[in-house]
Amino acid sequence: MIRVAVLHRELCKPEKCGRECIKYCPDVRIGKKTIEFTDKYPVISEILCSGCGICVKKCPFSAISIVNLPDELETQCVHCFGENMFKLYRLPVIKKGAVTGLVGQNATGKTTALKILSGKIKPNLCDLEKGASNEDIINFFRGSELQSYFQKLYREGKVSLKPQYISDIPKTFKGTVLELLKKFNERKCLDKVVEEFELGEVLDRKISVLSGGELQKVAIAVSFLRNVDIYLFDEPSSYLDVKERFNAAKKIKKLAGENKSVVVVEHDLSILDYLSDYICIFYGKPNVYGIVSNVHSSRTGLNIYLHGFIPDENIRFRREKVIFSKKSWKVEETGKKVLVEYTNLKKKLGSFGLKVNNGSFFEGEVIGVMGRNATGKTTFLKILAGLIKQDEGEVKGNIKVSYKPQYLKAESEDTVQVFLKETLGREFRSKTFHDQAIIPLNLEKLFDFKLSELSGGELQKVAVVAALFREVDVVLLDEPSAYLDSEIRLKLAKTVRKIIENSRKAAVVIDHDILFLDSISDRLIVFSGIPARRGVASSPLPLEEGMNKFLASLEITFRRDLDTNRPRINKPGSKLDRLQKKQGRYYY
Repeated sequence: MIRVAVLHRELCKPEKCGRECIKYCPDVRIGKKTIEFTDKYPVISEILCSGCGICVKKCPFSAISIVNLPDELETQCVHCFGENMFKLYRLPVIKKGAVTGLVGQNATGKTTALKILSGKIKPNLCDLEKGASNEDIINFFRGSELQSYFQKLYREGKVSLKPQYISDIPKTFKGTVLELLKKFNERKCLDKVVEEFELGEVLDRKISVLSGGELQKVAIAVSFLRNVDIYLFDEPSSYLDVKERFNAAKKIKKLAGENKSVVVVEHDLSILDYLSDYICIFYGKPNVYGIVSNVHSSRTGLNIYLHGFIPDENIRFRREKVIFSKKSWKVEETGKKVLVEYTNLKKKLGSFGLKVNNGSFFEGEVIGVMGRNATGKTTFLKILAGLIKQDEGEVKGNIKVSYKPQYLKAESEDTVQVFLKETLGREFRSKTFHDQAIIPLNLEKLFDFKLSELSGGELQKVAVVAALFREVDVVLLDEPSAYLDSEIRLKLAKTVRKIIENSRKAAVVIDHDILFLDSISDRLIVFSGIPARRGVASSPLPLEEGMNKFLASLEITFRRDLDTNRPRINKPGSKLDRLQKKQGRYYY
């Protein structure tokens, strides 16, 4: 076995501990220099470490991870960020004229792999002393598609990378959208790209004032304007609604049809399945190590990911399988208590007008909300939360509400543990909270972090859990899957369903991930209209009827995978697509 020893410096607090890692290490006690303090932090020798794990258990801040890995991985280490830091083993296979999708937990190396493939990070092959030359890297991948890939990369250096964090774009470019697009118009197709991504109305706006969805479309459009052979997209669906996601996926798929090599990191599994020809799975321990699987076909790769077992490598990376229900949830209204009832809601915000048809929410049910961006979904939630007042209509029911907003800000200096204790009171110490939130969502490791120190995904988990476990009647969640990887999304869906059913609360959930809403919702409210002009919300509909209504407006049909029952997008114009549209069966 080889050992990976990682010190999580953000957790390590040498000034507040008794140096238990050294004090209790058996090797140190017999004179070996397995752990030494240099400067501020301890350094763990992976060669001398016996892998006993005592330092891991004794560290009061859970700042040490020791993992044993098979010997054969020793020659497959591609990059290490430093001594006792994250290691990445292998890289995804790149195929010309095809889209390779990357799927896996956050912090297992997907973005690192893209940065290596783009040339932004030069892999050191885990040699921290000498590093690696271009020739070393090319020889390391000898006999694989990656050998010729890196030869071309280091010779020409022309790669297009759509970054994960699009919020960084306004920090590096201060001009208008049109100025940015013109700067990268290498393929001389500016007008066509503007039309395809519906950017005409924002061309004269400054990059700094764009919404998340607008900025995402601009970032993708910039990639399309580049004249290169290799396109890398890191989470292209974030901030986009379902129609925009599908539109972007179709465009990315066309790139491969032009004999380009395309790699995509994506957490919306239905979109990833639609646009990918091949799948590579990233598995391992987040922030410790990541391993890239062999390449599989799109359907096989995603089913392997959901099953948690890779047959060709004999690796189980998750205990439980993920299986989707074949049928929609059936809501039994008889005898159920009505928590909220609303009638003929209307609201005018500038030039935008919202109309909400009559509806009611029952105890123990989850209402999903679907629709285009800028059609009033968030406005509807704010009316229910009492944050804004409707112009017409009435919300009936003397209820307590908790609201998780779409955009989260964490300016508090409280730790996660203090925040949750003060927010939830005695519920924080309950077995239900421990079993259904702390364990599945791995929240305990965040307890000592300040809210202001959390990543987007970590803050999202804390905010959703805080809203869900408050002593209220109705929970309102605006895009709870944002920033979360696909595995955490499915765990979160289970948590929401269990808590709402058992506590007899009601939940209203806005989201753009169809698989997430499929696994969480009893009924659906569908928003239609013209973005930024008018929005119309339907009454709560049975899930099947709601999905059919929404997907019919987008002209998208889904089928069910035979092994996992997961929804899969049909190819537009295919025999099954035409048949389902004729029958009016767009989803189930």
